[in-house]
This record gives sequence, C-alpha cells and structure tokens, in this order.
Amino acid sequence: MAVRARTCGASRPDPAQKALPWPSRGSRLGPGARRPATGPPRPLALLLPPLLLLPLLAAPGASAYSFPQQHTMQHWARRLEQEIDGVMRIFGGVQQLREIYKDNRNLFEVQENEPQKLVEKVAGDIESLLDRKVQALKRLADAAENFQKAHRWQDNIKEEDIVYYDAKADAELDDPESEDVERGSKASTLRLDFVEDSNFKNKVNYSYTAVQIPTDIYKGSTVILNELNWTEALENVFMENRRQDPTLLWQVFGSATGVTRYYPATPWRAPKKIDLYDVRRRPWYIQGASSPKDMVIIVDVSGSVSGLTLKLMKTSVCEMLDTLSDDDYVNVASFNEKAQPVSCFTHLVQANVRNKKVFKEAVQGMVAKGTTGYKAGFEYAFDQLQNSNITRANCNKMIMMFTDGGEDRVQDVFEKYNWPNRTVRVFTFSVGQHNYDVTPLQWMACTNKGYYFEIPSIGAIRINTQEYLDVLGRPMVLAGKEAKQVQWTNVYEDALGLGMVVTGTLPVFNLTQDGPGEKKNQLILGVMGIDVALNDIKRLTPNYTLGANGYVFAIDLNGYVLLHPNLKPQTTNFREPVTLDFLDAELEDENKEEIRRSMIDGNKGHKQIRTLVKSLDERYIDEVTRNYTWVPIRSTNYSLGLVLPPYSTFYLQANLSDQILQVKYFEFLLPSSFESEGHVFIAPREYCKDLNASDNNTEFLKNFIELMEKVTPDSKQCNNFLLHNLILDTGITQQLVERVWRDQDLNTYSLLAVFAATDGGITRVFPNKAAEDWTENPEPFNASFYRRSLDNHGYVFKPPQQDALLRPLELENDTVGILVSTAVELSLGGRTLRPAVVGVKLDLEAWAEKFKVLASNRTHQDQPQKCGPNSHCEMDCEVNNEDLLCVLIDDGGFLVLSNQNHQWDQVGRFFSEVDANLMLALYNNSFYTRKESYDYQAACAPLPPGNLGAAPRGIFVPTIADFLNLAWWTSAAAWSLFQQLLYGLIYHSWFQADPAEAEGNPEVRESSCVMKQTQYYFGSVNASYNAIIDCGNCSRLFHAQRLINTNLLFVVAEKPLCSQCEAGRLLQKETHCPADGPEQCELVQRPRYRRGPHICFDYNATEDTSDCGRGASFPPSLGVLVSLQLLLLLGLPPRPQPQVHAHPSRRL
Repeated sequence: MAVRARTCGASRPDPAQKALPWPSRGSRLGPGARRPATGPPRPLALLLPPLLLLPLLAAPGASAYSFPQQHTMQHWARRLEQEIDGVMRIFGGVQQLREIYKDNRNLFEVQENEPQKLVEKVAGDIESLLDRKVQALKRLADAAENFQKAHRWQDNIKEEDIVYYDAKADAELDDPESEDVERGSKASTLRLDFVEDSNFKNKVNYSYTAVQIPTDIYKGSTVILNELNWTEALENVFMENRRQDPTLLWQVFGSATGVTRYYPATPWRAPKKIDLYDVRRRPWYIQGASSPKDMVIIVDVSGSVSGLTLKLMKTSVCEMLDTLSDDDYVNVASFNEKAQPVSCFTHLVQANVRNKKVFKEAVQGMVAKGTTGYKAGFEYAFDQLQNSNITRANCNKMIMMFTDGGEDRVQDVFEKYNWPNRTVRVFTFSVGQHNYDVTPLQWMACTNKGYYFEIPSIGAIRINTQEYLDVLGRPMVLAGKEAKQVQWTNVYEDALGLGMVVTGTLPVFNLTQDGPGEKKNQLILGVMGIDVALNDIKRLTPNYTLGANGYVFAIDLNGYVLLHPNLKPQTTNFREPVTLDFLDAELEDENKEEIRRSMIDGNKGHKQIRTLVKSLDERYIDEVTRNYTWVPIRSTNYSLGLVLPPYSTFYLQANLSDQILQVKYFEFLLPSSFESEGHVFIAPREYCKDLNASDNNTEFLKNFIELMEKVTPDSKQCNNFLLHNLILDTGITQQLVERVWRDQDLNTYSLLAVFAATDGGITRVFPNKAAEDWTENPEPFNASFYRRSLDNHGYVFKPPQQDALLRPLELENDTVGILVSTAVELSLGGRTLRPAVVGVKLDLEAWAEKFKVLASNRTHQDQPQKCGPNSHCEMDCEVNNEDLLCVLIDDGGFLVLSNQNHQWDQVGRFFSEVDANLMLALYNNSFYTRKESYDYQAACAPLPPGNLGAAPRGIFVPTIADFLNLAWWTSAAAWSLFQQLLYGLIYHSWFQADPAEAEGNPEVRESSCVMKQTQYYFGSVNASYNAIIDCGNCSRLFHAQRLINTNLLFVVAEKPLCSQCEAGRLLQKETHCPADGPEQCELVQRPRYRRGPHICFDYNATEDTSDCGRGASFPPSLGVLVSLQLLLLLGLPPRPQPQVHAHPSRRL
C-alpha cells in the first residue's frame, strides 16, 4: 500500500495500492525527500522521483525506532480480533444459548408476522374505533341543529335565568380581582363535585357539561345568554353518546360566538397569566369551520401609519396567521407606492408552524414610510393568487388588507383581476383611531364578497381577525348535507390535559329562516368535536410481537405522523398542532419519499429497502434492511404503515402449560435467587391490569411478584402472551448461568459482568453485585445496545456515554466498563429469528493495559523489549506510548480504548474532542461518513428578550400628521395609559418573556426549538491502509484498519510534535439552530408532496353577500369617550366591559 500524503481536504485513498515501509520517526520523510506541493494530494510514491524513494524507505542514520510497518499493524489487529472473539465465545454464550433454546423447543412456538394481514387488521381496528366516534358526532350535530332551530330568541334574557357550570368559576373565585367576583354574578353558576378518572387524566362529573367563555367576551351579553340557553339541551345527547360508547373522551361543541360546552364537566385549566383560550382559534375548530384557504395579507406601511397604529397592524397580522392551519397557504406583503413581501417567501407557502414563525418575525421589521398605493398592494396580491406553478390549497381565495384608510377604490384592479366571477374574496381592516373616510374600504369588501372590519384598539384584534371564518362558512352552510363530512385533524395537545389527541370534527349549521319564503340562513353555528387520544389508537397496534426494531406508524395527507415511535415532542403548545413530517421522524431518502407519496395518495404497497436509522441514544447510525407495508385507513385522511426488519418476520410465543415448570421458572425471579443466579431486571410492561407501575425496577419487580402470588399467568386480567414469554425467558437465561457463567472466573479475563437480554423482557446480569453499576434500560426494546446488536452482525462495543461539557470519567474501584454485545440468531425449521442479545462488560483499565500488550511486539509472557542503541526496531503501542498513539474507535467515532493513560478518562467521548487532527484525517480518508439531520421536537431555554422596535414597551412617537389631527389630541392621553394597561395585562407575553415568571415557571423556562444533529458512521473503506497527515514539520503518519466482526476501528498514529497545524474540529454534539433548522426560504422552493382535503366549499350561487360589515357594531357615545379620558388621566382606569362583536345577523 502506498504511503499517502494527506491534507484536510484530501481525496479518498486507493486501498488497492501496494504497501510501502514507513520512514523512521527521527528522519520523518528521510534525507533528500521533498514534501508534496499544495493542491490535491497524491500518493507519496507518485510525488517523489524514483531515485529518492530509496532514502525515504531506508532512512539510514535515523534513530533506533521506526513507525511500524503495515504487516506488523495487521498482525496486531488480528491479535485484537482473536482476543475479543475468544472472550465472547467463552463468556458470551451465544452457541450455548442456541442449544438451550433448542433443548426447550417444546416450550414455545414460532409465530409469523404476515405484514399485509397485520397492517390491514390494525387499519380495520382503527377504522372501527374512529367510526364509533363519527356516529356520535353525527348524533350531536343533528341534535344541535334541531335544538337551535326550535329555540326562541329572548331579547330580555338575564344572567340569573341561565344555570350552568362555569368551568372557570373556581379559578375566578380564587382571584379577588376577578370581574365576576366583583359583580357577584355567581348565582347562576353550579358548584359540582368531581371524581378522578384515569381515562381523562382529570377530575370529572358525568352528570353535567361545563362551559368555557373566552376572557374577552362578556358572559352577560344577550347573544351569549341565548347561546347558553339552547346548548343546554346538548347535555342529554352527550350522556346518551357515552352510554352507547363508554370509551368516548371529550365531546365538545365550539360555538361561533366563542362559547365552548364540553362533556363531561371538569374545571378549566387556567394559566397563571390571563386566559387567552378561544375555541375558534383551536386547530380542530378552524379545520371544521371552513375549507382550505389561499390567503394573501397586504399591510399598508405608508407614512400615515405610525406609532400605535403600526403596532396594532403587526399584532393583527400575527393573530390572523394563527387562524390558519396546515391545510392553508399564505403570503404576507407590505405596500406603499410599491408592494414587496415582508419575508424571504416570494409566493404562497404552507401555513405550517415554522413558516408562520418566519412571517411573524418579519412583520416586526415593517417600517412606515412613503404614500399609500392600494393599487400596488392589490395587484401584488392578485398576482400571488393567480400563480398556478406552485403548490397551494386551490380552494378559498382571499385578500386581507390592513390599512388606516384611503380614498382610492382601485376599481380598475378588481375589474381586471376579479370581476365578474369574484373568485377572490376581499376583507378590509381599518386599523387605529383616525377620522379618515372608511367608505372606500367598505366598498372594496362589499363588492368582492368579503367583509369590512374595524380594529380601533388592542381589544378588537382577536375577535376581528377570526370573524372572517363566518363568511367562508357560508358556502358550506348553503351546501347542506353535502358539506356535512367528518374530518380528522392533525395531532395536537389537548387543552384539558388529555395529552396528544386527534379530533373528529363536523360543522353545525343554522337551519332557521326569518320567515316563510325567506332565504335560508347561511351562518355556521359552530363545530362539533370528539377527541381520540393517541394512546387509545396505539393500543390497537401490536406492541411486542414486532420485535425491538419493528413498529407501526400512520401519517395524514400532509405527511405528518399520527403514530410513530419517534413522535416525542419535548414541549407542546396547545395553540399549535404537533406537526412532525414522516421524513423528519426518520432519516430521509428517496425510498421513503416514494413510500410517503404512495401513502398520501391512499394506495396499498410493500417495499424492502436499505436505509439509515439512528440509534435510540441518537449517537450512532446503522445501515439496515427494512420491509415497509402500508394501507389506507378507510373513511379517514390517514394511512397506516408497518416496518419490520427481516429478522422480525418470526417471533417466539411461549407455551408454558406445565404449571410446575411455571413455578420453577418463576422462582428465578425472586431476589433470594439473585446471589447464585444473577440479578434479574424485568421490563416494565403492562403484564396485568392491577399491576402497579414504578420507575424503580426493584419496586416494580416487588409489585409484580406480589401480584403473581394472587393470580396465575393464565388469568384473564393479565396479558398471557407477555407473562408466559417473561417466565420462559427467566428459565432460559437461568440455564445460561448454570451452563456457562457460574463456573467461569470473570476476573481472569478482566470482566466486570456478563449479561443476557431477551425479547420476553428479561435482562439477567451476572454476578449479582454487577447490577449495582448497571445503567442500561430494563426494557430491552428501549435499550440502545439491544437494538443495535440486532441490526449489526458481530460484536457491538458501547463505551460509557460522555458529554464534552461534563467532567471526565472517575476511574475508581474498576467500576467503569465497556459493553460488548451480540445478537443470538436462531434457525428453527428454516425460520430465522433473533430472540436475545448476550454480552460482557469489560473492565476499562484492565483492558486498556491488555490493549497495549496485544498491540505490541511481545506476547503475554514476554517482557517488553526495548530497542538497543545499535539495533533498528519498530515502535509498538506499549513501549513507545510516548511517541505512538494507539486507539480503538467505534463506528460512531467515540473513543473505546487508548494506550495513553491520560486518555482513559476520555473514553466514550467523540474522538475529535480527544484528537481533532487525527479524527479529521479519518473522515477525509473515508473511514467515516457524516449524516446531518434536524430534531424538530427539541426543547430549548428561551432566548434573552430582544429590543424590538415593535415591542409593546416601546415609546410611541407621534408624527407631524398626528399633531395636526384633532382626533389624536383627543385620544392621545387615554391611549397612553390604556395601551400600557392592556399590553401589560394581555399582550406583553406575546412579544417577550417575563423574566420573573421565566425563573419560577418551568413551562416558561423551555420552549420548542430545532436542534441540528450530526452522527458519524463507517464509510466505504473496509481495507487497512497507511496515510500521512500533511502539515509541514508537524506531519503525522497513521495507520487505520477495521477489526473484523466488530464495530471498531484500530488506529495507530504518531503523536503530534506540535500544534501549529491544528485543523478544524469535527462536531458531533447536538447544536441549537437559531434559524429553526434548515433555511426555510430554501425549503419552500422544494415543498414536500402533500394533498389537501378531498372536499372544497368556496362558492354557492345562492350566497347572500349583502352582510359585509358596513360599520362599527357598537359606536361609543361622546360622553363615554370624555368620561373614559378623564378617568384615565386621573389614573383611575375603570374595568372595561367586554362586548361580543358579532355580525348583525348573528342573532340566533
């Protein structure tokens, strides 16, 4: 093999070249040798003239020691391989365990996982589960429409006329400053008793419903009281549904007025700060209330828009974005004389969480200047909506314009782009306090099937940025039964503590008519929803027959996972759905893109692929074979997939009919047997219904034993499959102790422990005292060593995990060990499976010394031979450890063993943290390949608050136009105090975290973020070869070779003479991505395949568009304004009386 000159950017080596002897350390490259020129590196033999090769190889006059020749290092590698294999053969007991299984062949059966039948059965079970919820939804929606139709509107209804359970009543009674406490309006509120219910993870009352009303809505308004009156009749329907299906969870009616009535009753989970929950902003309500949307938001940033008005616009846009779901598409632009996007997005993009975050951050940078140009804004918006070369919703199309007012009606623009069909709805928003003529804004909305809104203050933002959904719901209502289709949502966090759920939704329509022959009412009453917990769906999937690396997953039409073992959000925000794409839950490749597309299209399929998977601890990457099988879940938007490794096609099912044998094997679970048979950890599985769970395995085992003394493994309250397999594996692993481990002296081979773990849930560690230092997960399916051993042939080394920021390992009392494990493969009647993993735990210090000896020029019996002054010798890893670095590195790039004593406490660290120069050379020489991916479910500490110009604590500076405007003078004093009051109470937390609360509240302390993960794994080079790290006088020679049948790389290198050539350090540690992962601006240019809902209701010829918001619903009187200003100026702000903003036709 040729000696190679390498730089950090060196090309990949050619392992086929002939080996050459190495020069001595004293001469480095030998007399007369030249260093390679800069540029692409080449083999050293090609860089030197033939006459110069001789002095390079011989290096006469050099010191006594030379770098070991290749055949020497290959000899050392063989010795290491033989030692490892010998120890594992003696102590691992792979062959003996195979014989034990065969000897007990009568105690178990080999069952087959048939992927197609299995996935179809699970899909059918999920369909049946959801269908029961659909039937309950339909009963509720029909009943609600009939109840409302029969209801007689009462203009003079009073609060004391309505009796209901106010879910926030208890929290408000605890708050002495609560509005309702002051007003003493609790006479109409029921006081209920509650009982704990594990299904709801909450205290509930099954005899009543609960009502939640948003904080900014006045409970005593006529609209709300009438709503409470007619929805009370839903209580009996809720209870009848539960009688027919006791598994039903929350049943909810979300009203278009903001009232939420849910069953069973439970107290509301009030946040520490003000409660901003509004059902109309929940993902399930938005999806059920309208068809998908293509929305362009245009914001007037002309010079007249300044100070508070600009702040109101920025907040309004952010609130508008929160009304969009992943089925919608959006873009945001600002305009004055010209229009331009506020962000890097140049076209409509999916309204997912990350894209909306980009918009929200970009909106804060808007600056007011120039003159108003409605034409520029609307032309930009129409061009965006007419762009057919991009992915979009292709249903409702709308333009939302925020402005402080103007005279131009831009009729020519509407004639050119939108008339006569009026396929694009226009919604206009007059923002701020001003005395401009709003007639043009009203005209734009009314002539384009939209609606006109006024946002004079902060309190009007939330209600007026969501009322447009009522307009979009008109075609649905007019479509009647055709639009009454159940939709299933993305995964999201339940606001009442149920955890992650999906919700079936069904719109509820207003069926009333104003009189005989009158037009049909076109208002949506609200949305009916029924929750299904993800855990209930998971229970329908096979848990343990698929093996440690098999699993079931499901995705929706967006490609987001509904079920997946990697769906583990660290933090959840109930205001946002949990959106993890299938290609982000796994490592993306072309095969998985094809599978994802087929599933979204609702097809069946099967495909075997080679793919990359992360280890459970996310430190390693393995290339594996997986079989994917998928089918659609009928009557839903979901598709179900099954992933099986080839070795999980078959599994063992114990058949312990002999009760005497059951008792015998069970005794080996008793702690009294541990001293002789080794310590047993049992997987914390749901073996029986009455088994008390515990995170402490000793306590869990105690609970298990106590229960088994009362019931038998064949009890109906227990999972017989799990129990029989557990007891069988207890007996089988005990026989391994008896045949192999008990008679061996572990100290002879410097072993701390031997162990076996099984699919049945047993982990046996021998001897018993070794269990004190056992840190692996007692559930084998959740243990990284177990899952990796199944996926890899040979012996898998796992050093103790270390973080660069933590202190080094403490090497005391020989307690630090290195796990070495391998899977036990059985072949029974032509059926192959891997039911167990066995291994040993090496004593780190003792094996480090042994490693030196094995990589030296002596045997165990020989004494180390030093080279004499007149002789020529090769260096080795024992005698010359001051000059020669010898290490074993695993396939993830982590240090396993070293001949340097000072590096022993760094075992388990990424090797770049130990020797950055050498690790970079190994990577550049293709011994390692790097894989980068992103974790979209991470939790991070909040960033320190920035000084945003648009932050609510900024100072409002009036412009010249403001001073010349009489309206400004009459309102400036009131607004200066009113703004601080409302922002401080409600909106402050939207812009920056409260430091005091962030310290005391763990929920505030962490938020969702994106982390970049980097893993390394073995590259394409399998042969051994020599190379040089070229760095002038600091060059280093090294040799690297894979150890056969292991996950180890053996590296021998010269120790660096100097540090002046320190190269860049490879990073493996997870890092925070401040920009939330890969550049969103680039990702939207290549959007992933998705499909929207199958139905779209955006047009109906009978729609009445005359109700288009022709003015403010509640114009205040001059006296009220004067009184308010005087009170504010005196520093005595009155408690505001919130009002329900509703369409004139909202009357029910």
